[in-house]
Amino acid sequence: MAPMKDQTRAYLYTIIVVLIWATVASAFKLSLRHLDPLELLLYASVVSTASLFSVLLIQRKATLLREFTRGDYLRSASLGFLNPFIYYIILFKAYALLPAQEALPLNYTWPIMLVLLSIPLLKQRIGLRGLLSIVIGFAGVFIVSTRGDFSALSFSSPTGVLLALGSAVIWALFWILNIRDPRDEVAKLFLNFAFGSAFIICFMLLFGRTRVPGPAGLLGAAYVGLFEMGITFIIWLKALKLSRSTAQITTFIYIIPFLSLGVIRVIVGETILSSTVVGLVLIVGGIIGGRTPQVELTRAPVPGSEGGHRGTEISR
Repeated sequence: MAPMKDQTRAYLYTIIVVLIWATVASAFKLSLRHLDPLELLLYASVVSTASLFSVLLIQRKATLLREFTRGDYLRSASLGFLNPFIYYIILFKAYALLPAQEALPLNYTWPIMLVLLSIPLLKQRIGLRGLLSIVIGFAGVFIVSTRGDFSALSFSSPTGVLLALGSAVIWALFWILNIRDPRDEVAKLFLNFAFGSAFIICFMLLFGRTRVPGPAGLLGAAYVGLFEMGITFIIWLKALKLSRSTAQITTFIYIIPFLSLGVIRVIVGETILSSTVVGLVLIVGGIIGGRTPQVELTRAPVPGSEGGHRGTEISR
């Protein structure tokens, strides 16, 4: 049998990533039935750190950790404080307060937040097309948040809405800071979660309660740690490396929130509102419409090849 072509393998890895990431919103919601947001972050980040360190050992990249300078470790500590520590505390709290079908599209506005932050931080100009895309995206936010009831302006949880949008801002800021860091992506990600785990452990010891959750809570946290925070990113990096161009696979990322709604309906049991679908269409449309050669929007900080970045592809 002839070996599978690189582009075919890239598509296969991308499909795996899309299917896994489409389940994480439901995993958040189900896990939060057994854990509070801090507990979920604690156990998930520890699992993610362990899995990423295992990948470093398998890829024989653990020696890179000895080559980093003190400044590199301070940078990783800063980024780890931002993500996973602050980002996931806010995101999980949003999911605890909102239906998953609302928290998902609101968090997905992070590429729109990235465009806004790129104006002062990256000195980019967005132009009329970009401005129109932002307006379209926030129209989608308004529809999702109000469930389409414009007259009453009733929100299921105003705090949850603000937290979900705040998580999008934090992720966008994290991407901007991360993209300027030329170190190996897997090593950076491991250190982010190692420091993030240390922060959440200290926080829980000082201010929270520590307990051993039941099997359902531990299983949910392990799933989130492995597939939202950990090894799925490695599969995504592999897909990008194998693909002839990032454009051939990054468009698949826009399918994720719509597949997620289907999983939420089946697994979580939420009745998906038409306002959620319409709002998500506007949000994704705003993201796609606002794409520029300088800022290509997909899902998380990712490299294009071992030798450096292919453009500025991102994710989440």
